[in-house]
Amino acid sequence: MTDDAPNDLPPTGLLPAGLMDLLPPEAEREAALVEILMAAFGAHGYERVKPPLLEFEDSLLAGSGAAVAEQTFRLMDPVSQRMMGLRADTTPQVARIAATRLGLEARPLRLCYAGQVLRVRGTQIAPERQLPQVGIELIGSEAAAADAEVAVVAAEALARAGVTGITLDISLPTMAGTLLEAAGLTLEALEARGVKPKPARDMVAALRQGIDRKDPVAVLTIAERAAPLAVDLADLLPRLLQAAGPADAALAALAGMPLPPAARAIADNAVAVIAAIRARDPGLRITLDPMEFRGFQYHTGVAFTVFGPGTTGELGRGGRYRSLGEEPATGMSLYPDAVQRAAPVVAPRPRIFAPLNTTEAELAPLRAQGFATVYALSPADAPRALRCTHILRDGQAVPLGGAPEGAEL
Repeated sequence: MTDDAPNDLPPTGLLPAGLMDLLPPEAEREAALVEILMAAFGAHGYERVKPPLLEFEDSLLAGSGAAVAEQTFRLMDPVSQRMMGLRADTTPQVARIAATRLGLEARPLRLCYAGQVLRVRGTQIAPERQLPQVGIELIGSEAAAADAEVAVVAAEALARAGVTGITLDISLPTMAGTLLEAAGLTLEALEARGVKPKPARDMVAALRQGIDRKDPVAVLTIAERAAPLAVDLADLLPRLLQAAGPADAALAALAGMPLPPAARAIADNAVAVIAAIRARDPGLRITLDPMEFRGFQYHTGVAFTVFGPGTTGELGRGGRYRSLGEEPATGMSLYPDAVQRAAPVVAPRPRIFAPLNTTEAELAPLRAQGFATVYALSPADAPRALRCTHILRDGQAVPLGGAPEGAEL
């Protein structure tokens, strides 16, 4: 071994890409924020569940869990010799609990959760792979009022955390597929008209990509190859894409369109959900995008994205889906790391230095007042080095101020 061989070893503090340590005081602030959000959920009757960090792959990826299969870490259980997965999203686990352990409980079930999720890849905007996640799931109700409730409760939880001025963006992820189906532009319909399987798959993928990119010209160019169509996409598609915006204007635009029956049912449901939200939270800012479907693979009704004020970005997501056993469900997940960036910075807990020979009787009342008491263990312990803001003197908490180190002793 050469003299410089130890330099070839990785630093002991190096972490994998997308993983990080959370240090004081940010770790304490995040934990406090999670409890604020969970307390808001509990105040609306949502009861806490705690699923395991990993479970067998076949149950973890069942139902809505299939949508995060590519983001799920897998490993072999040395006990059972079965494959297990580390959760990339908590919603599928709550769905499993509702269908099995709580299968005989009265519906609707109101459940909430808090924990960490781990994903195979981050994104360019959010490269983190381990994320805190808190959320609510309302399982067993088809009512528009249920969708409205999870949106309103999430907004209230954010307000309790100090985040105001949020925007609730509602999308209709089934609208694009429903419209293409009505027009005869599904894989099955194209193959029935003689289009070979691969060109049919390519055509459907290109159509969805064009809608995703808000490019009606590309969609209509492709659709012309399958003409005649059962629905006039040349009329509907540009109008649907342009309808995105404030909810009232978007709903008015939808009301004036000649939508096919299945698409009209989706629009009518959006009207009902937005009316139910407004009845409970009239001041909530709502936008609507009828043709947005990116990232909502398992949603079967309205979907929600919560944006923070200014440039704080996405704070949470949720929407209507089918739980295990095709049970109706709706929910919302919030991301505490993003919420923490949007929330006002809370002053850290004041720390009071207790010199040697301080009694517990002197410190207990200070902790009741909100101080963290830092007890000196040796004469060498110094208040400033231990990040203390106060020192105990004659039974009183005295701010350290700008005195030199040691002068306050």
